[in-house]
Amino acid sequence: MTSARLARLTPYIYILPAVLVMLAGLMYPILSAVQLSFYDWSMGTEFDTARFVGLDAFVEMLTSGQVWTSMGITVAFVLIAVSAELVLGVALALFLEKPVRGMRFFRTIFVLPMMIAPICVGLIWRYLFDANFGPVNHAVSWLGLSPQAWLADPVLAFTAMVVTDIWQWTPFVIIMVLAGLQGLDESVMEAARIDGANWWQQIVRVKLPILKPILIVTLLARMIDGFRGLEVIYVMTFGGPGLSTELFSLHIFKAAFIGQKLGYSSALSILLLVIVSALSVAILLISNPLKAKARR
Repeated sequence: MTSARLARLTPYIYILPAVLVMLAGLMYPILSAVQLSFYDWSMGTEFDTARFVGLDAFVEMLTSGQVWTSMGITVAFVLIAVSAELVLGVALALFLEKPVRGMRFFRTIFVLPMMIAPICVGLIWRYLFDANFGPVNHAVSWLGLSPQAWLADPVLAFTAMVVTDIWQWTPFVIIMVLAGLQGLDESVMEAARIDGANWWQQIVRVKLPILKPILIVTLLARMIDGFRGLEVIYVMTFGGPGLSTELFSLHIFKAAFIGQKLGYSSALSILLLVIVSALSVAILLISNPLKAKARR
């Protein structure tokens, strides 16, 4: 092997151990889930006693109305919550970009919700939306409106779930956008001002196009996290009332640990993986943020 060829291969040799560890950590659970989806197995029993059922779990999954109901609820939740988080996050990041007095305090306050454990977030908002003594109903009564049973009504419970997610994860969008804003080339902004661009035109035609790769990555991260969200909803509503807040990840949890249908829940997990992967690839192919960054 020539020295030039060895020099080209050296970076790949250095990263090979890390790549192998990541592949093992990613592929082993996926392959185990694929294998388990072909069996009828319950926890507390030996896997040797599991019964091979072939594609029965996938057939049951594709013909179950509850599966598609929970998937529809999840898609609606992700679309509404992530869209609101992106809009609020970008707006607040643009506000926090300016050198305003007390900016460190505001940045700390905005970031705090993201630092709280999801279980605690669920408990906090379950208390806030409590129909009997929750502060939300007290605030509603001050406005002259009647108190609501927030977590007992399907529409209001879904709304409470969306509000909770927006409160917790908008700071993530703020951090990502602020990092991009701080990396903007000041000469580009100065050229826009010289050309007569006003404040709104600078945002729409200069800042947002430059921030597009960061916004796409942020969208993907929040979308994936929204599809696999579990802890907050588990504590707040446990999917109720009825199935109005049963996200797909919670449906998988119930199938595995309440229904004791581990093979069926593995098939559901594979479906979720396929859907999220397909959406991620589609977004990347449409936007191609890395190619856009390379052109600039």
